[in-house]
Amino acid sequence: MRIDGRDLNFVIIGENIHTTRIVLRNGKLVITAPNGAEAVQYTSVNGEKRYLLIPEDIKRSQDYQEGRIKHVKIAVRAGMAGEQEGIEYLHSMVRRQLTSGADFLDLNVDEVSLKLAEQKEAMRWLVRTIEPLSSVPLAIDSSNLEIIEAGLDACDGRAGRPMLNSASLERVDALNRAAASGFPVVVTAAGASGMPQDTDQRVQNASRMVNAALEKGIPKSDLFIDALVFPISVDSQFGNHCLQAFRALRQAYGPDIHITGGLSNVSFGLPMRRLINDVFINLALDAGADSGIIDPVAGKLEHVCSIDKQSRPYQLAEDMLLGRDKNCKNFLRAYRKGELELAAAGV
Repeated sequence: MRIDGRDLNFVIIGENIHTTRIVLRNGKLVITAPNGAEAVQYTSVNGEKRYLLIPEDIKRSQDYQEGRIKHVKIAVRAGMAGEQEGIEYLHSMVRRQLTSGADFLDLNVDEVSLKLAEQKEAMRWLVRTIEPLSSVPLAIDSSNLEIIEAGLDACDGRAGRPMLNSASLERVDALNRAAASGFPVVVTAAGASGMPQDTDQRVQNASRMVNAALEKGIPKSDLFIDALVFPISVDSQFGNHCLQAFRALRQAYGPDIHITGGLSNVSFGLPMRRLINDVFINLALDAGADSGIIDPVAGKLEHVCSIDKQSRPYQLAEDMLLGRDKNCKNFLRAYRKGELELAAAGV
């Protein structure tokens, strides 16, 4: 997606078609359908109000009991069982992401089942269902390389080369598939046996992966570095760790390589997530990012780039993201006082 004010083409990897995704039981999307059943309400591609019913086995799950409903998981399982409502629900999600400017649609089925065979079959089914509906390529995403392979094998590439998401020091072999097939690939800053603890570890791990990819003949323009964004609610320096890694990696590898990440992870566990995410996207752009694994529906880039950076809500969020607000105290105090309400309304 072109960001005119920054003279930048920002690659949006739409993150929503994941079986991890939730809606809240007490949120506005979960209602009582006309037939009296509990359901997730949505608008179809034809503009009709429709209802994805919540199955009884989901109601017995811990997630449901704690107020979370994994709606994409429900839709995938329903679609695989031949229920048209599940397919309609997924079609609606695809349409919304495409309309909002997604350049890739990221698919992940890891939580559809605990059994590898069922996960692989779900990925194959999801690829074959989504790809004919999409005008942009798919990104096949999993924590298991076998699931990624199943998804890539199911792709016919009608909208462009699918993306492999992701390769890391824990599974360097994933680069072989990307190199052999000519696919773009996300390489992460994860270590061989754990997550990076600071900026230096991110840069070192990611650099090893980039160099390994280049040795296999994968061009820089097909490489997307995920520097791994962690929640600042856990550690106030996590934002800085990632932003500093963006700068270092951009300096090391130049303009052709892509720098990305799950940018909305930064706000996990905090209120006013949209405000925090918008500010972090701006900071990431300033630090050299030219891509994001984001929800393009919730975080429209036109709004993100035109937000008033001098406003108090923006400044409070920026201070928090840059580690100047220890333990997020000032931001949370302002939230409790209602001082961030204008930002919540998108003003």
